[in-house]
Amino acid sequence: MNRFVIAEPARCIGCNTCMAACSMVHRAAGLQSQPRLTVTLHGGKTAPVLCRQCEDAPCARVCPVNAITHADDAIVLNETLCIGCKLCAIACPFGAITPSGTPASGVVPCGRDYVSPDMLTATEPTLEGSDSAATLHPILVSVTGVRSIAVKCDLCDFRAEGPECVRVCPTRAMHVVDNRALDNAGDLRRKQAATALAAHTPFGGEQEQ
Repeated sequence: MNRFVIAEPARCIGCNTCMAACSMVHRAAGLQSQPRLTVTLHGGKTAPVLCRQCEDAPCARVCPVNAITHADDAIVLNETLCIGCKLCAIACPFGAITPSGTPASGVVPCGRDYVSPDMLTATEPTLEGSDSAATLHPILVSVTGVRSIAVKCDLCDFRAEGPECVRVCPTRAMHVVDNRALDNAGDLRRKQAATALAAHTPFGGEQEQ
């Protein structure tokens, strides 16, 4: 199983600290400053959405230049090989890949965030007859002179401390899931089940005739 970061909606407070920290550490490393995760609101709960490092990753299967590969128990994206075709973003079932900016040096924003028609004011452009970046989803944005690069969670593999989003989360809502974590969770559940069973077993384990 690949490693990935998961968030608990019950603990997430929607502070966006994870997004800010993600952007900061990647910019400092000379990579795209676009956050590798997006805090979303659904049903009154907030939680960041990010790459699940799928075993049979659709993004890797559709990449025409092999810029996305399976390595080190994760799905790795090589920004220097990416040609900005956006096929990976379309194929991702979690919407965890966002086209953005230019190659590692000289990061330039690809455009404003997507704005739905019902959020536009009377003075702003509408979708009808307009291809403004302000009204388009990032997958559809195309800016002359700006090369689009796919951006996805890389588990901060350039940091010995691991994912920065996990480290800075003020409510400890984010965790790295790997085989060790799953084994520990399994052991805990088995112990809890054994304790619950013992509490309902007749004294001494003797069965009534």
